[in-house]
Amino acid sequence: MYRACRKRVDTSESSSQSGTGPDAKAAAPDGTRQRGWRRWAMDTRPLRRPAYRRLWSSTVVTAVGSQLTAVAVPKQIYDITGSSAWVGAASLAGLLPLIVFALWGGAVADTVDRRKLLLITNTGIAVTSLLFWIQAVTGMASVAALMLLLALQQAFWGLNAPARNASIARLVPEDELPAANALGSTVMQTGQVVGPLLAGALIPVIGLPELYLIDALALCVTVWAVYKLPALPPLAGTAVRRAGVREVVAGFRYIARHKVLLLSFLADIVAMVFGMPRALFPQLAAETYAPYGEGLALGLLFAAIPIGAVAGGLFSGTFSRARRHGWMVIGAVVVWGAAITGFGLSGSLWLAVAFLVVAGVADMVSMVFRGAILLSAATDEMRGRMQGVFTVVVAGGPRLADVLHGGAGSAAGAREAVAGGGLLVVAVMLALAVAMPALRRYRV
Repeated sequence: MYRACRKRVDTSESSSQSGTGPDAKAAAPDGTRQRGWRRWAMDTRPLRRPAYRRLWSSTVVTAVGSQLTAVAVPKQIYDITGSSAWVGAASLAGLLPLIVFALWGGAVADTVDRRKLLLITNTGIAVTSLLFWIQAVTGMASVAALMLLLALQQAFWGLNAPARNASIARLVPEDELPAANALGSTVMQTGQVVGPLLAGALIPVIGLPELYLIDALALCVTVWAVYKLPALPPLAGTAVRRAGVREVVAGFRYIARHKVLLLSFLADIVAMVFGMPRALFPQLAAETYAPYGEGLALGLLFAAIPIGAVAGGLFSGTFSRARRHGWMVIGAVVVWGAAITGFGLSGSLWLAVAFLVVAGVADMVSMVFRGAILLSAATDEMRGRMQGVFTVVVAGGPRLADVLHGGAGSAAGAREAVAGGGLLVVAVMLALAVAMPALRRYRV
């Protein structure tokens, strides 16, 4: 196993609050001590850590706010052009900056105080949201300006995400990492459900420009929460270096040497590229589920996976205390593939939604334990770069899936493409688990 020696910053709290005093065991009970519904309910132990609680609380606000901008940008582009092709082009315009700056940002996060990096990047994202609002309220109506701002926003996000995720391992003890990931992922998935619904309700009432302004104000909460965090400089003894191409390459070499890290990335790529069928939702809503109402079907299909993920997070008490993290990832990906296969074979909309909800639960389990593996199996001086690669995989996988499933759906039919992709996920994941035992053997 590749277990890092871990140190946490002093948060100026008492020993019992930080989990190191005589009452630590009572404050952070083992899963076997839970009874009844508490055994299943979300593990909230990380929220007892003041520093993590501040970081998580800011996420509650921005998870919804960021989705307002995510809805407003494509809506404004479509209003200007009347073309879905331009909407798709805008999405790709943000992908390249995200990839480049996430990889570089991971290297930067390993060389500087992560709190300072978070302050700079969150401020940059807030200013970008304010610029979105200015261009909208002034009636600029420029697609080029929107794409430029989107690229700038994604660049800041690429720099921000690795530092934010890598910081978690310095704010909570190792045995609480799955619970911390479950808390964060649940909030983000909730934002993906609530944010678009709120945006749809607010646009007719207050107008589209104000969505950008609300997001900018929400980001001010994040900046304040980050300001209140303790300093997060590189740990003592870490070699001083500059964040450049050499450090990015060193991160990839580190992944190649540590098979459990490599397999955690491959597991996500397999699940998302072969098994994320969202590009086929419009076709399925218009053809297979048209008798239920195309609009209703489309909304349910897009909402089902996030709803399942939120449900998985709310009832994560049992799996967040598991110790065989590798098996949890393998099992979650296999269940995801099986559920996607069932979705592809379903002629009933309600059965299809049920399978997607199960897939969402499996996706939450996978996210929790892949995140925990990346934080616990890598040394602190490498965590930023691991999170940079993680950000690229999470962002790029679904986009590759859109291309793959779109082509397969046109050639072979939507349901056939979905079911085939799900079966491929199961087969490839099981083959990887058999051929490379590092993931099976990993535990904490």
